[in-house]
Amino acid sequence: MAKILVTGGAGYIGSHTCVELLNAGHEVIVLDNLCNSSSESLSRVEKLTQKSLTFVEGDIRDSQLLDQVFQQNSIDAVIHFAGLKAVGESQQIPLAYFDNNIAGSISLVQAMQRAQVFKLVFSSSATVYGENNPSPYQEDMPLNMPNNNYGYTKLVVEQMLEKAAIADERWSIALLRYFNPVGAHKSGQIGEDPQGIPNNLMPFVTQVAVGLREKLSIFGHDYDTADGTCERDFIHVVDLAKAHVLAIQNRLNHQGCRAWNIGTGQPISVLTLKDTFEKVNQIQIPFEFAARRAGDLASFYADNARAVKELGWTPEYGLEDMLADSWKWQKQNPKGYGS
Repeated sequence: MAKILVTGGAGYIGSHTCVELLNAGHEVIVLDNLCNSSSESLSRVEKLTQKSLTFVEGDIRDSQLLDQVFQQNSIDAVIHFAGLKAVGESQQIPLAYFDNNIAGSISLVQAMQRAQVFKLVFSSSATVYGENNPSPYQEDMPLNMPNNNYGYTKLVVEQMLEKAAIADERWSIALLRYFNPVGAHKSGQIGEDPQGIPNNLMPFVTQVAVGLREKLSIFGHDYDTADGTCERDFIHVVDLAKAHVLAIQNRLNHQGCRAWNIGTGQPISVLTLKDTFEKVNQIQIPFEFAARRAGDLASFYADNARAVKELGWTPEYGLEDMLADSWKWQKQNPKGYGS
C-alpha cells in the first residue's frame, strides 16, 4: 500500500477521498490551510474509518513547509485538491485564483520534483472543454478557453502538467475532469460545507430545505432542453472519491499524463433534481425561475467510457442516492461542521 499526500484533504471531495484511501489500506497525510474547510472533517474521517491520518496545517505555496513534509514522510504519490473553487468569486478576484491555483500548483510540483516523487492525481474540471464542444464530452476533444477564471486555472495547470510529463518521463500524472459532484457520505458525518452563500446547486437546495435560505432560484427556463432548465451531469461524491483511489493505482503502474472524465454520462435537469429531491426526502423546496446566468451552458455531460475501461471505475450511486445522502448530511449538520 502507498503513502499518499492529499493537498486540500479537509475539503468536500478531499475528505471523502481520504475515507476511500484509508479504507483501501493506504496511509494518508493531509496538507490543508483550512481557508475554506474545517479540520473537524478529518476527525470525522478518522472516526468513520477507525484509522488515523496525519494532518499538517499549511499552504502549498510554502516551499519550506512542503520540503519538510516530503523529507519527514516517504511519500509515494500526491492527490492535489488544494485551490479556490468559487466560479463567481474567481471573476471578482482573479489574481487570488491565479496565485492559489496556478502558482500553488507550480510550488507543489517543484517540491515533488525536489523530493523525487513523480506520481500525481490532479483535481481538474469539465470546464476545460470550454463552450464550443458538444456533449457528451470526450477526453480527446480540443480544450477551449473556459468562460471563467476558475476554469482557466484548471486549464493552465493541466497544460503545465502535460508539458512537464513530456519534458521528464519520470512523471506519471492523472487529470481527473469532474462534472458536478453532489451527495455526502452515507453516514451523514461528512459532506459539503460551503462558507457563506453556496455557489453550487445542491447545498443551496439543502439549505432551503433546512430553512437557512428562503427559496431556490432556477436560472433560466427557456433552454433547449427537455424542460427548459439547464442539464448537468451530477456525480455522487463517493463515486468520485473512489475514482481517485483507482487513478492512484493506475499511476503507480504507468508513465505519462492521462485525462479521465469522472461523470455518470446522464444529463439531469435542474428542475428534475429539485422535483426528485422533494419526492425522495418528502419535503417541499420553494423556488422561482430567475433570468439566465451569463456563461451557463444549456447542457453538459460526460462520456465516461475511458474511465470505465482504463480505471475499472463505474459509478454505483444514482440520483436518488445523491439526494437522500445530501439531505441526511444537511439535516444532521444544519450549520455544517460549525454545528
